[in-house]
Amino acid sequence: MTSTRVLFLNDMERLERTLFRLEQGFELQFRLGPTLQGRHVQVHTNYPAEGEKFDRLKFWPLNWINPTGRDDDSDKYCKLDLQVAGSYQYYFCAGTEEKTGSGYIVVDPVLRVGADNHVLPLDCIAIQTYLAKCLGPLDEWQDRLRVAKETGYNMIHFTPLQKLGMSRSCYSLADQLELNPEFSTEGKNYTWMDVGNLVEKLKKEWNMVCITDVVYNHTAANSRWLCLHPECGYNLVNSPHLKPAWVLDRALWHLTCDIADGKYSGHGVPAHIENEHQLHMLRGVLWDEIYPRTKLWEFYQVNVEKAVEQFRKLLQAGKVRLENEDKKRLRILPDPHCRRFGNTVDMTSALETFIPNGNEPSSIQECCNWLRNRLEELNVESYKEMHYHEEQATNCIVGNVVYERLADHGPKLGPITRNHPVVCGYFTFPFEDNLTFDQEMQLMSQTDKACHFLAHNGWVMSDDPLRNFAEPGSNVYLRRELICWGDSVKLRYGEKPADCPYLWAHMKKYTEITAQHFAGVRLDNCHSTPLHVAEYMLERARELKPDLYVVAELFTGSEELDNVFVTRLAITSLIREAMSAGDSHEEGRLVYRFGGEPVGSFVQPSLRPLVPSIAHAMFLDVTHDNECPVQIRSVYDSLPSSAIVSMASCATGSTRGYDELVPHQISVVKEERFYPKWNSEAKPSSAGEVNSQSGIIAGKLALNKLHQELASKGFSQVYVDQVDEDIVAVTRHCPSTHQSVVAVCHTAFRNPKTYQYRQEVPPMCIPGKIEEVVLEARTVERIAGSYQKDRKSINGLPDHTLEIREHIQLHDSKIVKQDDVMCKGRSEFVQEIEFEHLSPGSVIVFRVSLDPRSQELVGVLRRHLVQFSDHYKTGSMPDNNAPAILTTPLAAIMSKVTLADMNVLLFRCDAEEQEDGGGCYNIPSWMSLKYGGLQGLMSVMGDIRPKNDLGHPFCDNLRRGDWMIDYVSNRLVIKGGALGEVGKWFQAMFTYLKRIPRYLVPCYFDSIIVGAYTTALDIVFNKMSNFIQTGSTLVKQLALGSVQMCGVGLHPALPPLAPTLLDVPYRLNGVTNEKEQCCVSLAAGLPHFATGMVRCWGRDTFMALRGLMLVTGRHLEARNIILAFAGTLRYGLIPNLLGQGTGARYNCRDAVWWWLQCIQDYCNMVPDGVNILMCPVSRMYPTNVSQPQPAGAWIQPLYDVIHEAMTRHMQGTEFRERNAGPQIDRNMTDEGFNVEAKVNEDTGFVYGGNRFNCGTWMDKMGESDKAHNKGIPATPRDGSAVEIVGLCKSTVRWLVDLHTHGFFPYATLTILSDGRNISVSYEEWNRKIQENFEKMFYVSHNLQDPNEKHPDLVHKRGIYKDSYGASSPWCDYQLRPNFAITMVVAPELFTVERAWEALEMAEKKLLGPLGMKTLDPDDMKYCGVYDNALDSENFNVAKGFNYHQGPEWLWPVGYFLRAKLYFAKKMGPDIYDKTVYLVKNVLSRHNIHFERSSWKGLPELTNENGQYCPFSCETQAWSIATILEVLHDL
Repeated sequence: MTSTRVLFLNDMERLERTLFRLEQGFELQFRLGPTLQGRHVQVHTNYPAEGEKFDRLKFWPLNWINPTGRDDDSDKYCKLDLQVAGSYQYYFCAGTEEKTGSGYIVVDPVLRVGADNHVLPLDCIAIQTYLAKCLGPLDEWQDRLRVAKETGYNMIHFTPLQKLGMSRSCYSLADQLELNPEFSTEGKNYTWMDVGNLVEKLKKEWNMVCITDVVYNHTAANSRWLCLHPECGYNLVNSPHLKPAWVLDRALWHLTCDIADGKYSGHGVPAHIENEHQLHMLRGVLWDEIYPRTKLWEFYQVNVEKAVEQFRKLLQAGKVRLENEDKKRLRILPDPHCRRFGNTVDMTSALETFIPNGNEPSSIQECCNWLRNRLEELNVESYKEMHYHEEQATNCIVGNVVYERLADHGPKLGPITRNHPVVCGYFTFPFEDNLTFDQEMQLMSQTDKACHFLAHNGWVMSDDPLRNFAEPGSNVYLRRELICWGDSVKLRYGEKPADCPYLWAHMKKYTEITAQHFAGVRLDNCHSTPLHVAEYMLERARELKPDLYVVAELFTGSEELDNVFVTRLAITSLIREAMSAGDSHEEGRLVYRFGGEPVGSFVQPSLRPLVPSIAHAMFLDVTHDNECPVQIRSVYDSLPSSAIVSMASCATGSTRGYDELVPHQISVVKEERFYPKWNSEAKPSSAGEVNSQSGIIAGKLALNKLHQELASKGFSQVYVDQVDEDIVAVTRHCPSTHQSVVAVCHTAFRNPKTYQYRQEVPPMCIPGKIEEVVLEARTVERIAGSYQKDRKSINGLPDHTLEIREHIQLHDSKIVKQDDVMCKGRSEFVQEIEFEHLSPGSVIVFRVSLDPRSQELVGVLRRHLVQFSDHYKTGSMPDNNAPAILTTPLAAIMSKVTLADMNVLLFRCDAEEQEDGGGCYNIPSWMSLKYGGLQGLMSVMGDIRPKNDLGHPFCDNLRRGDWMIDYVSNRLVIKGGALGEVGKWFQAMFTYLKRIPRYLVPCYFDSIIVGAYTTALDIVFNKMSNFIQTGSTLVKQLALGSVQMCGVGLHPALPPLAPTLLDVPYRLNGVTNEKEQCCVSLAAGLPHFATGMVRCWGRDTFMALRGLMLVTGRHLEARNIILAFAGTLRYGLIPNLLGQGTGARYNCRDAVWWWLQCIQDYCNMVPDGVNILMCPVSRMYPTNVSQPQPAGAWIQPLYDVIHEAMTRHMQGTEFRERNAGPQIDRNMTDEGFNVEAKVNEDTGFVYGGNRFNCGTWMDKMGESDKAHNKGIPATPRDGSAVEIVGLCKSTVRWLVDLHTHGFFPYATLTILSDGRNISVSYEEWNRKIQENFEKMFYVSHNLQDPNEKHPDLVHKRGIYKDSYGASSPWCDYQLRPNFAITMVVAPELFTVERAWEALEMAEKKLLGPLGMKTLDPDDMKYCGVYDNALDSENFNVAKGFNYHQGPEWLWPVGYFLRAKLYFAKKMGPDIYDKTVYLVKNVLSRHNIHFERSSWKGLPELTNENGQYCPFSCETQAWSIATILEVLHDL
């Protein structure tokens, strides 16, 4: 299975400093993040197209793939199949050529070794560094390198093999193209080809990879080619800004000579500086003599008299500028040649700055004096700035003297001499040393001489590694801040090859030689190498060696800066030093930091987001730059620290000499001796030979073999345990076989001979069965003579060796005292280890397996999980005694589960569970899960999985006991039927799970639940409409809302349907044992509206039904809900609160119209949907005054019920709610219980309500006595509410059409008026609304509009009123989102241009991140934060009075976007394209919320600007439904 990583792109996201590592063979998908969905995004990359070579500057566009083919960007992606190692850039544009985001990806190389060319995984690498000059002649290398082979290393790092400079430093190269002639012997002149042949031999015969350094930053000061090409360095000709630094450098050289000659002894500065007083006197010499003599400030100053004279001549010539308001400042032009007083004045700015009062000489003289004064001020500023630089230079010079001559940790150089100067020179001086300072100053102006004064290289403490400290703008050389390498010259490349052709060509050839013969390179001094240079050179190297392995050591001090180098250069591994750890705890932390997952980690999906990573580590116990561990720790620490490093899940390694216990640093500069050769018969006293008895070689061999085994066999999980302050236990665990290797290491950072370690070692509990002791070893002394530094060979301590035993049984161990087998519960097999001789410097490594029974159980469990993923095949075992339920695939068992039952399997919140006598699972000391079903578990595990947060209370609960496990299965088993069968499957799987070691329970529980959940989802979607089955991820997520909200509770929520109706589901009542209908009902929202009286609301049900049931294809269940509510029709209304019909409240005016809209949608969307009109309806209330009738007592076809509802409205309905009073509403005033709904005979508009009730969805009733708003509706919306008029128009138009086609028998309504029957045709009603809607609802720009009754109340024009004829007329003019509903259901009412303008206003004023503001923020009543618990004296907000006065509700967004799409099409293609972008962008935010929501839904509302509202339902039916409808329209 291909591993796929998904990188989400977001607008203006620059990720150049973020590392994304991928392996060859991976697929990388680019997908659009929320800020880009809907926009025309083009992704470009320089990853080479198939069949083409890589060109860093050549980018090509990727093609988008839309797997669903829908106009929905949530699944759209473009991809790269990664087959070539390297660093690749991507960028993307959104509708323009301008880059709106970019970043890098790094593809790891694949290393191969052996005659069969097998892969060497990066984590298997065990590398050993060799100083090339210490290998001797090439024909002796094999004998010396054999030490690496016999010690188990598989990679050799050579320091540079080139001819060395005069300093003999391994990194100061005299000629980058010439092999070091010292490798040749008399009569045999070796070439690079010979080196390459040896490297190839080592690769094929020894399975060993060879890499070497490349040094791009400097060359040896005595490089012959540099004399011919001084332009390759920073000299006084091409870098004149360095002249002041050079002058100071020469002055300091002459100071060295004078001090060495005793000339300053009388000044208190002897040649041998030994105390603070002498240092103080040295400072005095610098300030009193050196700086005054050099006059460095003059390089930054202006020749005042010369400049004033030039200015005077210009004034006299009449070059006077007229004064303007935009005065420029006087500009000083730095001298490009950096001469003393060479800076000049920009005379244009001088003429604009200093303007004479006239043309007479005195005015000109006055003006010249102004300039003179200003220039003298600027010169003083330059002097002060130089004084600041000189202060820093003084501190650095004195600090250098302190380190080199006084500090205990310094080299203690002794007296100042010409060989050991005061400070190291910063520049080469290839001329006679007998010149005076003044004579040397003359050379500065002689180009042929000055070009050879070349700046040395070095490093600067805490400097920005991306800044070149030798370029203009840097004062590092002047301020003496460079820690200088006096043997090397810093190379000056410029920005491109044309800037220094010879150098680029020379280094390119050097790179090609290296790449031709070596598998990889170490970038020396990487952080100071110009990035563009290294980038260019490595590209050339990869042309020859595509799988080039690149390693580097970075000292940027910042992971972010490290990433700049890693991503640009495709660095494979960063060197990490165990020597940076100050104690064992830190050393263990580094092991955990640099690789591996926690033991017991969850299985990650093969397709998952691409997340930033840290650079792959090459973790070394010591580098060739580190101080000697034997000196700064102890000889006894070499083995345990090596063991800790070897247990890291990354590349590891060491430096030659460490394993042989060489008791000093092997200096890259001073060491000239050769490494010992391998001789298995060598004696300890033999300095030039080593074998397995030397130092810790035998232990290192075992550790290196173990390291490679662990990586190659998938021991990818790591656990580090700090047993005590000096003992570290590192566990490597294989997640497929569940074998572990545990290394217990007693470090010895301090010498046990001089430091008292704890005598008692704490016992250890190791879970599982210890198969063997892989090795136990400790460093011991032996009689072999004391250490004498050999003159010819780099010898180690002969008197220390290892006592080592490998592959022994536990009872044969000399370190372990005893072991006890314990069983914790029925599944925890633990061995307790007591140590007897785990002395400082000791290591013991255990190989641990699960006990045989656990191993079998895990194997069987994995076999049953194979049905979900082939990942589980490894380590699986056949189940010969499988329960019958497990012999059937889960998909087959689940296929019998209905969508209604899927509600139980996947969802059900705590209130729903409690109705059944249970509840959602509660994790003590944490919280309850959101759902009783699988989604409750998945939401938590989805948060745990990406970070492997195994310390989470959820995981802890699983490890501690079986409570959650039993909850999952028992909850389903008691349901019986198909759900019970699923529960039995879980029960059978959990039988195995409960008996495996507890630390593995969370990961296998996750595997079982994930497998079951994804299987359930596949079945859910297959039972839904084709739109859902072929839909995008977002479509499917929203469709799950149908399962989430639609269920059957303990008590039927819907009234009974007509007994004659076919396909009605029945069940046996658990109490009465009688058959009862069990139709699905639709919850309004979770968790607040889930059960009982508050579950089913007429309005909410039918606002959500189209999206959650019709769009998803749940037609039969939708039919049943429509018909059930039809049976409750009374007063021409359907209930607000259903209460199973018998407890219904008829206090809303809009629910009936949403019901009628749903019937229309059913007829239009369902095949043969019009047949519903003939379906029998069992009327519960045949008349307004009827008592509830039993099912079947009064049957009518649905079309009659529809006609009755329409007739009641045309007739006009007025009634008082039954049982009016506080028993049904404790906040309503008496008048509020009076309900009215009628039709205006002139306009056809439905109207009703009064100022004491709220009959639309904006139904907040005041509750606060303190604020005096109790019983007062916040939003009565009486009169004609805009959406009700629209829904009515939609229904009337539809009924006219139905009648025309013979599906509806009524053309007219008959009502009683003035004692006689009159007929009103549906056509006439339709026409009246059509003719009057815009007249009455549109707020015209015409100030004299004759239809406008209250022009004084208009505060926004070009909008549609929220209502018409309200008792408080100003309410009509409030901008709210309700008009968009009418635009969707009855678009024919609107003029296109007017509609578009109103929608634009709504977008500008009302559209929020997720929802729509329910009131214009410009309105004085607006308040966007809903707090239902806050009681105050504020009338407008107390007890949530502002529920619909600003908070951003989600469901209106659906209608707003659908209206936008409809009218945008009529506005033209450009506007439509922009609208599609808006729609997709808004939907992407819903997508993000959905993914992040533990409820897996969309909320009822948010506070202003999308802020979370704690009083909102976490997931709301109509919110999900209307967004799904947008995608259906799209």
